Amino acid sequence: MPSQPRFDVLISEVGPRDGLQSVSSIMGTAHKCAWIDALAAAGLQEIEVGSFVSPKLLPQMADTAQIVSHAAARPGLTVMALVPNLKGAEAALRAGVHKITLPVSASPAHSMANVRRTPAQMVGEVRAIAALRDAIAPRVHIEAGISTAFGCTLQGLVPEDEVIALAASCVAAGADEVGLSDTTGMANPAQVRRLFTQLRAELGEQAGAAHMHNTRGLGLANCLAAYEAGVRTFDASLAGLGGCPYAPGASGNVVTEDLVFMFEAMGIRTGVDLERLVAARQALAAGLPGEELYGMLPLAGLPKGFKPHNYAA
Repeated sequence: MPSQPRFDVLISEVGPRDGLQSVSSIMGTAHKCAWIDALAAAGLQEIEVGSFVSPKLLPQMADTAQIVSHAAARPGLTVMALVPNLKGAEAALRAGVHKITLPVSASPAHSMANVRRTPAQMVGEVRAIAALRDAIAPRVHIEAGISTAFGCTLQGLVPEDEVIALAASCVAAGADEVGLSDTTGMANPAQVRRLFTQLRAELGEQAGAAHMHNTRGLGLANCLAAYEAGVRTFDASLAGLGGCPYAPGASGNVVTEDLVFMFEAMGIRTGVDLERLVAARQALAAGLPGEELYGMLPLAGLPKGFKPHNYAA
């Protein structure tokens, strides 16, 4: 995996996958490459560039192997892709990804809707994928993301002990790290702090990223709660693009621009150039004309005299 420059938190940009899979329009390959180039030029060190799924299910992701090849040529960029199963993982590994992420839902109802497998069956997929990785691409990093960790629009409440037990099972099956996803935007800061504290107590350094949605306006507050619980990797999507197509009402990833601004204003280094990040919206808009873009920072602009780390607490 490419070496990373110094930063306090890692912002993992998921828009080219999580964002694009959630809109009906299909962004062309050249536009995707231009957008990823703009994101990388802004200083983002990890980008989820697509997913290896059936193009019949998600035609937006049909060119992911080409996108991986393009992105992997950029020095220092960690290229990540989502895979739902062993077949997808083999395609991703052979395409040259640096990191793969698997959605392992804590809600059986969501798991069946999303990947047509039970949570236990998905742990089995993690095990099979880890074995394949060890055989053909041992340097590739495997992340399991526990979907619906904070609640499910299909099932309702998801017991916290089941979330932690599932995360531990994923590590035992071979995942290098396990993060928690607020797939349906149901989390609140107290819950986020509590669950990530439990996750870190269970997994130590293998406790991974916070993937928050802003469905009910608590995305940034939940990211801050996760940071206070020790999380140092955060998923976000430029312009807030995205959501889960198999979870009703799951709109709105955390806006990358707003998240970077929050951390930088607090004196927490992200390694991201905010002006270039906002400029990357132009490449996104060119590839998805007419798509609504979100974000408070791009509307308000940077405060007068703002420089990164000026507002250190």
